Amino acid sequence: MKRLIAFDLDGTLAESKQPMEPAMGEALADLLGVADVAVISGGDWPQFEKQVATRLPERADLSRLWLMPTTGTKLYTFRSGAWQARYAEIFADEEKQRIFEAFDAALRATGFVPAAVWGARVEDRGSQITFSALGQEAPIDAKEKWDPDFAKRKVIQADLRQRLPGLSINMGGATSIDVTREGVDKAYGLTKLSDESGIELGAMLFIGDAIFPGGNDYPAKALGLDTIAVRDPGETLAIIEIIVACLK
Repeated sequence: MKRLIAFDLDGTLAESKQPMEPAMGEALADLLGVADVAVISGGDWPQFEKQVATRLPERADLSRLWLMPTTGTKLYTFRSGAWQARYAEIFADEEKQRIFEAFDAALRATGFVPAAVWGARVEDRGSQITFSALGQEAPIDAKEKWDPDFAKRKVIQADLRQRLPGLSINMGGATSIDVTREGVDKAYGLTKLSDESGIELGAMLFIGDAIFPGGNDYPAKALGLDTIAVRDPGETLAIIEIIVACLK
């Protein structure tokens, strides 16, 4: 019996950097009635607040919801009527500078410099540095067209791994590459979640849209969790409905 259902965010529960649709909020409220729910993704807390925390109906049991920004290097739970951080692991300033410089060098070396950029391309999320090829504010249609088969990011990822030994570098979202400390990926985050929640890994199910080698959801599968790969939030809705029916 699964006690906790964990989800990726962008491409799984919502479109890239967009709030969850009302139907998804209702579906998660139904799921929270029968199991604990976790959301783990590369975005920082403000993105989680916009996309998930403020999109749930009042009936949702927030005491069973675990929100894990920056690939699980932060954990937020709802206590005393507010969302509170239970832990946060932050890069040192010198580590951040080394990563910024590596991103610039990798882009020059690989030649993947887009003609149009919307907002900053490199974001400091404290415990994670995230590169977004078209910028943090890029429209969804442009993001979906830039690297639909992950081919461009695989080249950049390979270059970064040469420049940043000892760090974890994984693809996420539609145009992003996430850099965290070595060993920090969704397997790391889900293992910490098991420790914090007291729910064993075998009682977890993970659902995501990037469960393939090099994808930032793949570590959950490599960890040994049962996983379900989805194409988009629409497919996730159908899966949640089935899970709720099975767990009732």
